[in-house]
Amino acid sequence: MAREAPPGLETFLLTSGESAADIASELAICPATTVQIVRHIDPKEYPALIEAAPQVRRVQVIHIEDEGALALAARYTPYVDAFLLDSGRTSGPVPQFGGTGATHDWTISARFVAQTALPVYLAGGLKSTNVYDAITQVRPFGVDLCTGVRTNDQLDEEKLKSFMEEVRRAAEDLSA
Repeated sequence: MAREAPPGLETFLLTSGESAADIASELAICPATTVQIVRHIDPKEYPALIEAAPQVRRVQVIHIEDEGALALAARYTPYVDAFLLDSGRTSGPVPQFGGTGATHDWTISARFVAQTALPVYLAGGLKSTNVYDAITQVRPFGVDLCTGVRTNDQLDEEKLKSFMEEVRRAAEDLSA
């Protein structure tokens, strides 16, 4: 599908690859314009990834488990084009890399946004009943969602409509 995308349309590859070689190999199969990296990979891998795919934008996912996430901004800023803050657990026997439907501590996310000049997207349990508060508290560049607009694993048009109304309301209030 990524090969068939018309010019100007952004395509994302969501990867749990842990090395530049793994991610570059995935990009060779699925030539996306942006790669969203869900694992906290060793920053030493980034120069090789940049060399292998210089035209591909890089979005580093940061799982907000605790205040330790704040240190990751400085760790990855030299190598990425944006961040995505999400719920999840990277530690433990079974890591969870998003899609949990759970929120995280937005005060930590707001501090993360304040300490970086890069665009930051907010994800993690967002739905129409909380996205206004999430946006006005965290002030992200944008939001990312999945489970919050679904019913029985299907896109729910009413939930999506309500969600977008709250996103617009937050944007209007912040620009006032």
